[in-house]
Amino acid sequence: MHHPLPRVLARTVDIVRVPILLLLLAACTPADAGTTPIVGLPCEDCEVPLIGLPAAPPAVARLATDEEPGERLRLTGQVIDARGRPRAGVIVYAHQTNQGGVYPGERSDDDPGARRHGRLRAWATTDADGRYTFLTVRPGSYPGTRMPQHIHLYVIETGCALYYIDDVLFRDDPHLTPTVARKADQGRGGSGIVTPVRVADGWQATRDIVLGRNIPGHPGCAP
Repeated sequence: MHHPLPRVLARTVDIVRVPILLLLLAACTPADAGTTPIVGLPCEDCEVPLIGLPAAPPAVARLATDEEPGERLRLTGQVIDARGRPRAGVIVYAHQTNQGGVYPGERSDDDPGARRHGRLRAWATTDADGRYTFLTVRPGSYPGTRMPQHIHLYVIETGCALYYIDDVLFRDDPHLTPTVARKADQGRGGSGIVTPVRVADGWQATRDIVLGRNIPGHPGCAP
C-alpha cells in the first residue's frame, strides 16, 4: 500500500508505512543513487527502492522465481521522456503481493522497509530502446477486501529524481470497477491500467512510462 488507489484506499486495509529515512536521504549512498532526490511528495516508502539496489540491474528482471505459485505474467513497457524519446538507463523498481494477496516476507533482510515490501521485489534497467521487463506472477487482492490486484512501481532516474508512479492495475480484474478505475488513474508516469493478454505460458501486459508526467516537483533532467 502506498499512494492513489490502491495506495489511498489501502490505508484502511494495510499497514501504515512511515518513510523513516526521507530526511536522511541526503546521507544515503547505495549503488550510485544516494544523491537522487525523492520528488512527487508525499511518498511513502520511497527510500525502500534504494535498499538492496544492485549496481547494474538487468533489462529483464525476475520479480518472481519459476517456483513461485501463480499464473505467470510478463510485464513489459517502454520508458520515454516528455518529448517522446526512449530513455536508456532508467531504473524501474517493482514489488507486489503473491497470488494470495500478501507481501511474502523475507526474514533475512535486516531493513524493516524491505521486509514490508516482501521478497517479491526487483529492479530493471531500461535498454537502449527504453524497454524493461519483469517476469512474475499475477498478484492477488488483499485478503478479505475488494482491493484490485496491483503491482507497485517506482522510477529511479539516477542523480535526477526518484518517485512512485501509478500502480499496475488489470482491466480484467472484477474489483477494478469503473469508479475505482477513475480514482486510480492519476496519470503519474502515464496510466497504470493495463490490458492483460493470454499467451502460451500465462499472461502478458504492457505498462509504458512517461518520465516526470504528473509528478510534482519533477526537475525534468536532461539525459
